[in-house]
Amino acid sequence: MGETIKIAGADGFEFSAFHEPAFTPRKGGVIVIQEIFGIDRHVRADVQAWAKAGYEAIAPSLFDRREWGFTAEHDPPGLQAGVAHARATPLDQALHDLAACRDFLKTRGEKVCVVGYCYGGSLAWLAAGKLDGIAAASSYYGSLVQANAALKPRVPTLVHLGRTDAGIPADDVERAVHEHSPEVPVYIYEGAGHGFNNQSPERYNAEAADLARHRTLELFDKA
Repeated sequence: MGETIKIAGADGFEFSAFHEPAFTPRKGGVIVIQEIFGIDRHVRADVQAWAKAGYEAIAPSLFDRREWGFTAEHDPPGLQAGVAHARATPLDQALHDLAACRDFLKTRGEKVCVVGYCYGGSLAWLAAGKLDGIAAASSYYGSLVQANAALKPRVPTLVHLGRTDAGIPADDVERAVHEHSPEVPVYIYEGAGHGFNNQSPERYNAEAADLARHRTLELFDKA
């Protein structure tokens, strides 16, 4: 069963993280990067899914410096609170915390991959271009990917987008990424909106989620 542990960041602050050892023979480590709603039941379920696929998985609570153990519902107040925390959390600070998770996982084996959703999708893209010691990255519907498309990933990277995502223009993101990194696959899932991997009824698209997971797992297994 998964457990909450503490990891020391570069600034000495100990943040919490949900951790699950691999259920099967360990293939490597995966850092699961949260949406703006914190380490909620959906993130925990995703961590467990990666553990079942053979990866030791860890999801850092990136807003702990502002509100320890923050989680929010997927409703207007929760959205408002999550956005406020995300905007007030420096991106470099979040990346330093991801680097601390990388170091934690590397004590158990060399290969560490990153996957992120929404807020985490943006951070997964940034981690692919800025962090050493990452083997592969998979970015799901990150709103900052287009603005940071000139940042070339250092490692094999995937981008997943929903065609009906009202906040992220999928075709524009694809053009921006391919202008600078034509080798990066950008997958646009027809009929899927923002958060299609999240199993909340109003967001989940099983077909898109399963295909994106298959593509990500294939990338991580080869890394």
